[in-house]
Amino acid sequence: MYKICLVEDESSLSEIIRLNLQLEGYEVTVFNTGESAKECFLKPIFFDLIILDVMLPGCSGFDLCEKIRQKSNVPILFLSAKGTTSDRIKGLKFGANDYISKPFDLEELLLRVSVLITKKSEKHKSNEINIGDLIVDFKTFEVVKKSTKEKYSLSKKEVALIQLFIKKEGQVIPRAEILDNVWGKNHFPTTRTIDNFILKFRKIFEEDQKNPKYFHSIRGVGYKFTM
Repeated sequence: MYKICLVEDESSLSEIIRLNLQLEGYEVTVFNTGESAKECFLKPIFFDLIILDVMLPGCSGFDLCEKIRQKSNVPILFLSAKGTTSDRIKGLKFGANDYISKPFDLEELLLRVSVLITKKSEKHKSNEINIGDLIVDFKTFEVVKKSTKEKYSLSKKEVALIQLFIKKEGQVIPRAEILDNVWGKNHFPTTRTIDNFILKFRKIFEEDQKNPKYFHSIRGVGYKFTM
């Protein structure tokens, strides 16, 4: 289930949006002030999409967007009563992926949400992906180094873990979430199993294993993948 964060100070509007998003099958977390959302965004961000009102008490949507972009590339959709071209450009410059003016058609909002989340998951669904000088082929379970044509084999679980990282690119993924998604809730491997997978990934993908570019350890929480 995709997780959406909604930051909107108008309680009646936030409730309507929340209910409709839930009817579409999304899990929704709502904040009614910029300050309360800011506290959440200081922690690792686990959402698949963030919807921000621009005019918020305590901390504006632009300020929140700037803080989010310091640690995550999660899709951001702005809601705003200001619909001028300059306001839209400002929102996009702050790092938003889309901008919709109030009042808006609810069906249009749901469509834009779907498009943003679909774009985010496209990499996860593709048959291959480039990571640096290497190509990961999800059909053959192989990694090929473009410059030397050297090949590395991956297990089914290793491929599943890479796909999870791609899906959650830029987000910190807790160890428990990795175990649930890759091994399933009815299996109980140790967290050291994940560590061993990461060590293998770094040997394959990283030029400097001590200073990784792609597979990052987040002490006490889990891991983060960046492209």
